[in-house]
Amino acid sequence: MATIILKPRKEESLLRKHPWVFSGAIYQCPALQEGDMVCVKSHAGDVLGVGHWQVGSIAVRILAFGVETLPADFWAERIRAAYRVREAIGLVRADNNTFRLVHGEGDFLPGLIVDVYADTAVVQAHSVGMHRCREAVAEAVVANVPQVQNVYYKSDDTLPFKAPVEGEKTGWLIKKVGMPAPQNAEQPEFWSVENGLSFRIDWLRGQKTGFFIDQRENRALVERYAKGKDVLNMFCYTGGFSLYALRGGARQVDSVDVSQKAIDLVNVNVARNFPSCTNHTAVAADAFDYLSAMREQGHTYDLIILDPPAFAKHRDAVKNALRGYQRINAKAIEMIRKGGILFTFSCSQAVDKEAFRLAVFSAAAQVGRNVRILHQLHQPQDHPINIYHPEGEYLKGLVLYVE
Repeated sequence: MATIILKPRKEESLLRKHPWVFSGAIYQCPALQEGDMVCVKSHAGDVLGVGHWQVGSIAVRILAFGVETLPADFWAERIRAAYRVREAIGLVRADNNTFRLVHGEGDFLPGLIVDVYADTAVVQAHSVGMHRCREAVAEAVVANVPQVQNVYYKSDDTLPFKAPVEGEKTGWLIKKVGMPAPQNAEQPEFWSVENGLSFRIDWLRGQKTGFFIDQRENRALVERYAKGKDVLNMFCYTGGFSLYALRGGARQVDSVDVSQKAIDLVNVNVARNFPSCTNHTAVAADAFDYLSAMREQGHTYDLIILDPPAFAKHRDAVKNALRGYQRINAKAIEMIRKGGILFTFSCSQAVDKEAFRLAVFSAAAQVGRNVRILHQLHQPQDHPINIYHPEGEYLKGLVLYVE
């Protein structure tokens, strides 16, 4: 295994167990290929840990501290530990077979995401090193997570751009006998259960691994507020918030997403869970256009959910993102009835909590409405934040009472 030597005093962050080695901290480095396993040592020669080498400002993602090689049971032990956490927080239940099993640095496996849907795990690699380890990961998941029998790999959109990647970026890593293989970009109908609600999961063509598991607890909170209300779910994707609102007794739920494929899945999910439903409407439309049109018609709502895609995927885009958050929230606040509720979110890691809050409050001031914070929301327990890696906190949300 190749060895990387750090500059003097650059080992301090690793001694605090931060899992990233930045390129500017490196004193000596041999010729490496992206994804190589490397041992990192201090300038004095002390062993700091083992990790994956990658091209970029983050040069090494540490997998294990204080060792020169990974132990033989490394993958099995890390997966077992992650699964124990999900058991401990009560996510493994008969009415819930959907959860995130591995959340990158939050589960001490930087560059790796594993989401579980019923008997299938969907794996995403965010580094070439994890891509190379995909088969070992799949074997460890099946061996240590009782409900999982299949592992599907979906990393075509997550691996570093232009990275030299060998092998397939998508496809089955482990497939039980009788599980049909996707053909012609079509996936067999596949359902999973979240808090007693059934969702069709399209991991082939869907966003992320097929579903936004990180909003589970926030969806449950919408259910608590929905009774007797007219609800608008903007950026609805496959209708997670909409189904919880319907189960909570909403008078009417409108689901809006720019993608017709998403809207089709919303309708499928509603029909599966509420076969006789007559109080749900799904519309494929641009969010800003829809809100403007409804506003012109004088249409208002008791409860609005804004869960847009990341407006800023890197720090250079933060200023424009904040303008986007202010604009969309202003349009929504205008349309909320007196005494109504706004659930508003940002999943942009580059936008911090204070900046997001300021954008939302600026939107309220812009339209002349008083608002109060009822809840400050964040990612759920199966998306843990490594205390030594605060950068892992990305999802932020506010629940506002609008006067």
